[in-house]
Amino acid sequence: MIGEHVIVGYTNDAGGRDALALGAAITHLTGGELTVATIYPPASPGLAVEAQANLAHAADQLGDAPAEYLTFESRGTGRGLSVLASRIRSDLIVVGSGSGGRQGRITIGATSNHLLHLSSEAVMLAPAGHEPAGELARLTLAYVHRPQCDEAVERVAQAALRLGVPLRLITLDLRTDDQGKLRDDLALAVRLAWETTGIEAESEVAEGHDVAAAMDDVGWLPGELLVCAASEDAQPHRVFLGELAMKVLRAAPCPVTVLPRGFS
Repeated sequence: MIGEHVIVGYTNDAGGRDALALGAAITHLTGGELTVATIYPPASPGLAVEAQANLAHAADQLGDAPAEYLTFESRGTGRGLSVLASRIRSDLIVVGSGSGGRQGRITIGATSNHLLHLSSEAVMLAPAGHEPAGELARLTLAYVHRPQCDEAVERVAQAALRLGVPLRLITLDLRTDDQGKLRDDLALAVRLAWETTGIEAESEVAEGHDVAAAMDDVGWLPGELLVCAASEDAQPHRVFLGELAMKVLRAAPCPVTVLPRGFS
């Protein structure tokens, strides 16, 4: 179950504020701990002071919501967040969208790019301008028939059961594969969710000439969360997203969580 201890990578900009709001919403939902962190480079006393000021801004935004505030020195923000998350035993890193992207979609910046290829914790990304809904409406897992996704089916089904929300499994048909096989694979995944948790998952095949069109082919609820499993090329207990999953992430109209390989 992700969200027992959430760390937000905070910067005093739009992406940082989106991440802060999403991280606070997740811990409100799970009852987990919240840590807000700002990373600054070594041998930069001025930036260390600025990092403390950024956390003061974050504290003002959260108000009375319980949280721990930390600054951390590192040569890279993504690396610093990953190291800090391991040290404080966080299970989820939340970051915002990179600057200059489309409203309501995720743009991969330097920090998220590092995390999506090397993090040992689950990574959640907030779309630009995202405002968390009051409640989680549904968990959706992007499914491909391979071991990492089968592991993810079990984990996400357990999370849906605990949180009391519906589970949906989607697979993409980009008009290059046998749709009958895709539907058969999806039916096996639905059965796996039922056998492990008793949840009757919804399932949909998203059709389109490309990933963006396929993602638009299925409906998305306010308060939805999309989950992706790590690529089969990921190192054990690390996040790594391949090209197709990156396209799914960029086309998603809701927050996206990426699980490390072997997440438990």
